Amino acid sequence: MHQGIRGFLIILIFLAIGNVISWLINNFVPGNVIGMILMFAALQMHIIEEKSVESISKLLTNNMTLMFLPAGVGLMAAYELILSNIAGITLATLLSTIIVLVVVGKIQDKWGKKE
Repeated sequence: MHQGIRGFLIILIFLAIGNVISWLINNFVPGNVIGMILMFAALQMHIIEEKSVESISKLLTNNMTLMFLPAGVGLMAAYELILSNIAGITLATLLSTIIVLVVVGKIQDKWGKKE
């Protein structure tokens, strides 16, 4: 079987397994995240060979901008809704960014002193 097709099938299998597990746990964690974690574990344990997914992985990452097109189109379709809620979106973005920076800084200070 062609290496690219085989790699693509491997990625799809891990995505499907991740989606099933996600469904079983009531979508607590998205299926694509679970699938990526499982695939990473399989690669680390040499259950699947790196070279079997290397070519398709390079193809997908080199063309990643195509993956963001649907999200961009969705944003443009919801432009009026976003514009009407821009103050709340901006406030939530700023506050969450500040909270993340403070929490990460505190954790780094605490862990950095131990070393």
